[in-house]
Amino acid sequence: MKAEIISIGDELLIGQTINTNASWLGQELSLIGIPVKRCVTISDDETSILNAIEAGFNSSDLIIITGGLGPTKDDITKHTLCKFFNTTLEINTEVLKRVEYFFSSRGREMLDVNIQQAALPKNCQVLDNIQGTASGMWFEHNGSILISLPGVPYEMKGIMSSEVFPRLRELFKVDSIFHKTILLQGIGESYLADQMKDWERRIHDQGLGLAYLPSVGMLKLRITSPNGESDNDLIEGYFSELIKVLPKHIYGRNEDVLSEVVGKILIAKNKTIGTVESCTGGGVAKSLVSISGSSNYFQGSLLTYSNKLKHKLANVNEDDLLKFGAVSEEIVCQMAKNGREILDVDICVSTSGIAGPDGGSLEKPVGTVWVGVATSERVFAVKFQFGDNRERNILMTILSSLNLVRCTLLNI
Repeated sequence: MKAEIISIGDELLIGQTINTNASWLGQELSLIGIPVKRCVTISDDETSILNAIEAGFNSSDLIIITGGLGPTKDDITKHTLCKFFNTTLEINTEVLKRVEYFFSSRGREMLDVNIQQAALPKNCQVLDNIQGTASGMWFEHNGSILISLPGVPYEMKGIMSSEVFPRLRELFKVDSIFHKTILLQGIGESYLADQMKDWERRIHDQGLGLAYLPSVGMLKLRITSPNGESDNDLIEGYFSELIKVLPKHIYGRNEDVLSEVVGKILIAKNKTIGTVESCTGGGVAKSLVSISGSSNYFQGSLLTYSNKLKHKLANVNEDDLLKFGAVSEEIVCQMAKNGREILDVDICVSTSGIAGPDGGSLEKPVGTVWVGVATSERVFAVKFQFGDNRERNILMTILSSLNLVRCTLLNI
C-alpha cells in the first residue's frame, strides 16, 4: 500500500507556517506499515487541488489532505471535493449538533458561517472532530481512499488517532512495525555514530534497523525489528549497553519529555527546585511548569536578565560582576547558591550566556553559556559552547540545564 500527503495552504508555501502535519503523518503512517511515497504542498485554489487529487489517485492507494476546511470563503476544499466526486454539500444534522455544542459550551455565539461547518459532501463518510468544528471526510474511489482533514495540527492528529488509524488497520490488515526508541541529550549524531561503531554494526548484522533522529539539543535512536515483539529482549539488550556507556546523555524512552523526567525524579526524591535565569529568560522554569503536577516540586524563579537584577534579586556580588563578567563560572555559581537560599529549594539551577547574534568577544564568543547548580552538598558550574543561532542557543541551554539537574539528582 502506498500513501500520499497533500498539504493545502498559501501560508505553507510562503513559509509563514511550518508544515508539521506532513512530518507527523509521514512518521505515524510508516509506523503502521504504510509508506508515504510523496508529499506535495499546494495553493488553496480549485485547479491546484483538483490536479493534486488526480495525480494522487494515479499513483497512490491512500491520499490524505490537510487544510482548507475553515469557515471562511477562501477555504474551498469541501466545494472542490464535491466537484471531483460529482456530489453536493448538505447539512449533516449530527455534525450540526456537535458544532452548536462546541460554541454553547464555550459561551460563544455561533454565526451563520459556522453553521456551514456542518455542510459536508453527501457521499463522504464523516470523521468526527471532537476538538474543533471542521469534520474530517473519508471518500472511496476506484479502490483507493481519500481522507480530508482540518489543517489545525491537534485537530488533525485527534481525528487520525481516533478515527483513521483504526479503520486503516482493519481495512488493510497492516501490521504496526515494532520499534523502540531511546532519547539522548547533549551528544551529537556524528560523535555518537563514531563512538558506537561496533554497537551499530552488530545491530545491522542481526537484521535490525537503526535510525538517528536528531533535533535541536536532542537525539532519538530508534531500533526497528521486522520480526515484531519477539525481538524485544534483543533491542533492550542493545539499549542496556548504550546506557552503561552514556548515562549522562540518556534520559528516557519513546515519548518521554525531559522536564517530565526531571519532575518524576524530584517527586521520587522528595526534592524541590527553583531557577535563577538570565539568557534563557525563564525558559527553564517554563519547561518545568509545563508538566502537570509541577507544583509538587517547583517553587519559583528569579529572572535576572540584567546585572542590576542579578545583584538586587540574586545577591550576586557587584565587584565580581565587574571582575568576571555575567557569563562566567563565578557568577552562575553565586546565582545558583543564592537562589537556592532565597527560593528555599533543595536544588537551584542558574543560566547565563551570550545567546547572540550580538554581544560576543574573542574570549567569550556567541554561544558561550554557563549553567550553575546548587544543592545542600555542593555548588558547581558547567560551560557549554553552542552555535551562533539565538533561538537554538536558548533552547539548547534549557535542555542542557534540565539534563544537568537530572544527572545531579541521580549522582551521575
